[in-house]
Amino acid sequence: MFDEERSAEVVAASFAGTPDPRLRQVMTSLVQHLHAFVKDVELTEEEWGVAIDFLTRTGQLSDEVRQEFILLSDVLGVSMLVETINHRTGGTSTESTVLGPFHMVESPVRDLGADIALDGKGTPCLVSGRVTGPDGEPLPGAAVDVWQTNEDGFYDVQQPGVQPAGNLRGMFTADEQGRFWFRSVVPRWYPIPDDGPVGQLLAATGRHPNRPAHLHFIVAAPGHRPVTTHVFVADSPYLDSDAVFGVKESLVRPVHEVDDPARAAEVGLPNPFCTLTFDLSLLRAGQEPPATNPGGRSR
Repeated sequence: MFDEERSAEVVAASFAGTPDPRLRQVMTSLVQHLHAFVKDVELTEEEWGVAIDFLTRTGQLSDEVRQEFILLSDVLGVSMLVETINHRTGGTSTESTVLGPFHMVESPVRDLGADIALDGKGTPCLVSGRVTGPDGEPLPGAAVDVWQTNEDGFYDVQQPGVQPAGNLRGMFTADEQGRFWFRSVVPRWYPIPDDGPVGQLLAATGRHPNRPAHLHFIVAAPGHRPVTTHVFVADSPYLDSDAVFGVKESLVRPVHEVDDPARAAEVGLPNPFCTLTFDLSLLRAGQEPPATNPGGRSR
């Protein structure tokens, strides 16, 4: 029978016959923590009603272009925690970070050196790097999937009919030395969508919606663990207050300006232009990272 003191115990007991042991473990722990939270804050009926309404509106706003629940998970730090727990590197390979809600379409396949900035906005930038295994060996043919916002702070899927389809997205194949390079624009900081329930939550708690400048990567190679990550611009605002807690120190890189007409002509960019270098290292499939320094050091 139900009573306040034993509430979690009573409800958790209802899962005793769950055939899947992992599901039984998760649901039991969820009930224990949820009931402890309700008792800790002594949640009122009005507050519970507001919470139900908030979650209802969050679901109603989600569609094939916008996933408000992922956004909620992001701003509460849950996305980042799950990502970090499941992709610990022990400091031996490139650290992961959140996928984000805008990897919603397949990136167009492009040749190395192609220009992914189709709208003509932003500061031209040559992005390059190398994909290696855990011992520094090159991974030829590695798949390098990239995407970023435009100069106005929007992804192409947020502005259909305004941005060209596939703008600032590309799927590249690393060369025989594991190298990749492409033309783009310098990433800029931008706000996450804040016109819905998640934005209202941020405003009510005095938090800003901004993310530091970054470029998304998903990198994969046969026989190796793929990594979903970002490279962050070193002097960007909000590195220390990312709205989704996605910044890790190891993922921050400087952007350098190059004033060299000959080099600019060689890479097909106007002079001067900028460069951003981001090398990535993948663990072998099934390889366990060292137990020390789990998840790396966050900024």
